[in-house]
Amino acid sequence: MAETSDSNAKRLDRIEEKLDKLADAMISMARAEEKITALQDDHDKMYERMNRLSQKLDDIEKKVDDNARTVNLINKIVIAAVIAAIGSLVAHWMSERKI
Repeated sequence: MAETSDSNAKRLDRIEEKLDKLADAMISMARAEEKITALQDDHDKMYERMNRLSQKLDDIEKKVDDNARTVNLINKIVIAAVIAAIGSLVAHWMSERKI
């Protein structure tokens, strides 16, 4: 009877050890799941931030296109003014030389 009692005690000890290991594994899995959840939240936040930055870049691109058209128009006006000024100077110079 004592031998059976010792055998049962050893068996229960092994079961308790296995249960302890199982509990430790469950705790480790819960921690890993918390880390994965935190990483997913960080990923979602970064994704939203990237979307906002993408929208800002689209807005900046539109403004740059508008500014490029404005600068192009100003360049054409300045070139036309310079050509007109040179033309009037040449005409004035030619009219003085004839006299």
